[in-house]
Amino acid sequence: LGLLAGLWGTEAQQTTLHPVVGRVFVHTLDHETFLSLPEHVALPPTIPVTYHAHLQGHPDLPRWLRYTQRSPHHPGFLYGTPTPEDRGRQVIEVTAYNRDSFDTTRQRLVLLIGDPEGPLLPYQAEFLVRSHDVEEVLPSTPASRFLIALGGLWEPGEFQLLNITSALDRGGRVPLPIEGRKEGVYIKVGSASPFSTCLKMVASPDSHARCAQDQPPLLSCYDTLAPHFRVDWCNVSLVDKSVPEPADEVPTPGDGILEHDPFFCPPTEATARDFLTSALVTLLVPLLVALLLTLLLAYIMCCRREGRLKRDLATSDIQMVHHCTIHGNTEELRQMAASREVPRPLSTLPMFNVRTGERLPPQVDSAQVPLILDQH
Repeated sequence: LGLLAGLWGTEAQQTTLHPVVGRVFVHTLDHETFLSLPEHVALPPTIPVTYHAHLQGHPDLPRWLRYTQRSPHHPGFLYGTPTPEDRGRQVIEVTAYNRDSFDTTRQRLVLLIGDPEGPLLPYQAEFLVRSHDVEEVLPSTPASRFLIALGGLWEPGEFQLLNITSALDRGGRVPLPIEGRKEGVYIKVGSASPFSTCLKMVASPDSHARCAQDQPPLLSCYDTLAPHFRVDWCNVSLVDKSVPEPADEVPTPGDGILEHDPFFCPPTEATARDFLTSALVTLLVPLLVALLLTLLLAYIMCCRREGRLKRDLATSDIQMVHHCTIHGNTEELRQMAASREVPRPLSTLPMFNVRTGERLPPQVDSAQVPLILDQH
């Protein structure tokens, strides 16, 4: 209850941002912005702070916006690339949680998404950088360094970041907890300058064939991105939007009459047919076969039995007499046992002393009583 009261009691700060359609948007959630401390008090670097961001009136972020934070001691990032359908005003509510004091601070981000200015960027390339995680590229300094290093592989011109995506969001695997292993990040760059011969050779079918055989692709120029950025050249994709795609042809409705086709001649009329014979054959033939099989099985099971008389005749007289004697004696013993009314012998009762005819008391341990009482 105290946490909820503090959450609703704090006044939310408001910040206005201007994302651009088709350009990457990055906003850093710093601890200094959310932790309200006096001016003369320095911010302790060990305060753990986590964030929760969502679209106003919704439980989650919009589809184009992502949130990441490596640990409570690192800053959080809101990043993504808005699409033309996302134009307009969107309000993002961010709540910061102080994990030491359990204080909460709210901030409201007003996003005014508009169209980009300047020349179009029809030439777009996407690179998979294996040596970095997504939060390591989101700050402006590593991103600017990547664009500067990319200038040595592309035709001279202005480069802009279009999108940054973690490799885990593209189906990549979580790396082993070994030092130097990174998750990887996809960086999409756009430019008004055409692709260089070096980039075209990397994305050629020959390079893809070499990658399929676990061989390095064809790279005719010097890799200016190394050693700061280790790029997987087998996962480079180039998109050229300088040539407009042909518009889809709109189908024109016809009169509904098929054209004359010499290979398709449907019959004009169907002749009347009688299906009674076919129905009788379909039903009666299986029933007749089942009836014949039933009669055959009944004849084998009932009419072909040898019988008890034939079995007795095939048995020898000595064996029959022996069997009858055993059977008769068994019946006689059963009758005698049923008609017996004499009391049970005392020797068969438990705890009976043969010499004195008395029973031992229950508390006496029978294991200590000798079998022969004379030995006592």
